Amino acid sequence: MKVTGFTFIRNAIKFDYPIVEAITSILPICDEFVVAVGNSDDDTRLLIENIGSNKIRIIDTTWDDTLREGGRVLAVETDKAFDAISDDTDWAFYIQGDEVVHEQYLPKIRKSMEQWKDNPQVEGLVFNYLHFYGSYDFIGDSRRWYRREVRIIRNNKKIRSYRDAQGFRLDGRKLKVKKIEAFVYHYGWVKPPAKQQLKQYHFNQYWGNEKWEKDNETISEPFDYSQTDSVAWFKGTHPKVLQERIKMMNWEFDIDPTRKKFSPTYRFLHWVEEKTGWRIGEYRNYKII
Repeated sequence: MKVTGFTFIRNAIKFDYPIVEAITSILPICDEFVVAVGNSDDDTRLLIENIGSNKIRIIDTTWDDTLREGGRVLAVETDKAFDAISDDTDWAFYIQGDEVVHEQYLPKIRKSMEQWKDNPQVEGLVFNYLHFYGSYDFIGDSRRWYRREVRIIRNNKKIRSYRDAQGFRLDGRKLKVKKIEAFVYHYGWVKPPAKQQLKQYHFNQYWGNEKWEKDNETISEPFDYSQTDSVAWFKGTHPKVLQERIKMMNWEFDIDPTRKKFSPTYRFLHWVEEKTGWRIGEYRNYKII
């Protein structure tokens, strides 16, 4: 069984992406790793080179900055990395630049890929998610955060990244997947407030969000993390590859997780989910079989 990791990245240093941690977190169970490095204003390419693994293969790409609707450019860059994967690969393991997999899940992930390798009905594996918010001590626990997403797919080049690269589709339909009891840790909302504001300002351009750009014409003010609706304490451990980054955290985030900013409807839906695990009306870009 051959496994290839793949990802895309641009301006990782400028926007403080934990891309090195993302790659190295799954590198042990990958035979090779394709990184599409976009045209950057910093030393992102050198950052990837300095990982120093002979498994890593860099392809240089140029982002189409005219794609300003629905984050489409992110899917385009994902497909570039996927298309560069060797034909003899069985499974392709996708990870984004702000996602990290805890080492405790690697044996289980490897076992699941072996289990379903020869079953063509299984087109991918879907992971659970934890979304960290504000600091490494809190996770977002409201309906605004997606609970699961596909991160391992067959090496079938008819599979394409969907919308803003959150998931995948095959010939326009949802992938048929197996659920794996492993988590992806999403750290996109844990970074210095000034860096977060800079990232938000930049990336809202790719969603054609003219209202956001107008309301945030200057980026002199740091990002306000207090605007979230709900968080909960994180009671687990972080991946080993992230420990040094956690030690360097140099900002304060103080919030009372017992205080929720919900409308009456959302308060009810949140209560139902807490009691039953059922997320009413949940959108799923996959079909569990």
